[in-house]
Amino acid sequence: MLFTELQLDERIMLGINDAGFSECTSVQAATFTHSLNGRDVCAQSQTGTGKTAAYLVTIFQNLLNNKGKRALIIVPTRELALQVEKDALLLGAHMDFQVACIYGGVGYNVQERQLKRGAEIIVGTPGRLLDFHQSHKLSFRDMDILVIDEADRLFDMGFMPDLKRMLKAMQPAHKRQTMLFSATLSFLVKELAWRFMNDPMEVEIAPEKLTVETVTQELYHVGNEEKMSLLLGILAKEKPKNCLIFTNMKQTAEKVSRRLGMNGIGCEFITGDLNQKERSRLIEGIKEGRIPLLVATNVASRGLHVDNLDLVINYDLPEDCEDYVHRIGRTARAGKEGKAVSLACEDYIYCLESIEKYLGMKIPVVWPEESLFVEDKSMRKRSSGSGSGSGRGGHKDKDKGRRGPRNRKAATAA
Repeated sequence: MLFTELQLDERIMLGINDAGFSECTSVQAATFTHSLNGRDVCAQSQTGTGKTAAYLVTIFQNLLNNKGKRALIIVPTRELALQVEKDALLLGAHMDFQVACIYGGVGYNVQERQLKRGAEIIVGTPGRLLDFHQSHKLSFRDMDILVIDEADRLFDMGFMPDLKRMLKAMQPAHKRQTMLFSATLSFLVKELAWRFMNDPMEVEIAPEKLTVETVTQELYHVGNEEKMSLLLGILAKEKPKNCLIFTNMKQTAEKVSRRLGMNGIGCEFITGDLNQKERSRLIEGIKEGRIPLLVATNVASRGLHVDNLDLVINYDLPEDCEDYVHRIGRTARAGKEGKAVSLACEDYIYCLESIEKYLGMKIPVVWPEESLFVEDKSMRKRSSGSGSGSGRGGHKDKDKGRRGPRNRKAATAA
């Protein structure tokens, strides 16, 4: 389906053209069939499928058709809030609607001014939205259109009580339009839809395909001691223009970033405890090409949209199988090709079985050649003068952990 077939307002079409969209994605087409007619929609939608445009276009069209209405978009993280705001400003550039972006970690003044200006579209995270509601600077009852984005993630992050408080403070379900998007339509998601939505149309787009088909996936078994050596070799081999490297813990992200720097590879790291100004700088840096390589915890696995991201590397296999999908979904967006490489070490090999079960496939294993292991200069510097061995990675036992287990049965036992 083409956007030109939807009979949208010409001002929306100008924004769609600015964004470079012409043909609807599957979730967009299925959503528009119901949402543009005012129906509630409960949609299963994986990352990178165009769900943000699906609900933003619906919001703009319905606000143009019904003057004086307002829309609220609830998202789990500030990064996603900022991305949705950016998309809304792009798609709505030819209309007069004001957008307010409400999230924690920064001061209240700027956001309060946005609300006072009478923003018709408000996107925000639950905690800060509730703060403004409780101080009577934002009324949930004034919202005519509600979007709950990444509902499963909101549950995972413990926002279910906050979300229910917000919904109970809103107009009854039959007096508003509600759109809910989630990577999985779990029991909790469906229970929320049943309680707080008005007979929603359920949309499921190829639920068995949890990863983008154009992502080339590879898995390396490697011991902890040679993970950095192999990472250096992969970066040298792939030569990505830009790359996201994911770790499970913030301490690991800092360590990997520091050791890459000691090997002459410029990079930065982003974790959840950085202040918002610094996080925004890093995110904009990789999106605009100023930072070619960013080491991140799961804070960046959702809501971070980087055009033409070459490579995603899981330095640590994620412990949550759904996080794997969201991590590798940072590449190969909008049908473009991309690559995801994962390193399976003894600390996180136990995660592999659940990830592959969730994917419904085995991740192709690549056994690295000797040449793919590059000398880790950070280990050489750390062991200099200590008499603790030499050679690749600075270890006496070069073979220890070099290739990891050579089959999955052995890997699981590692």
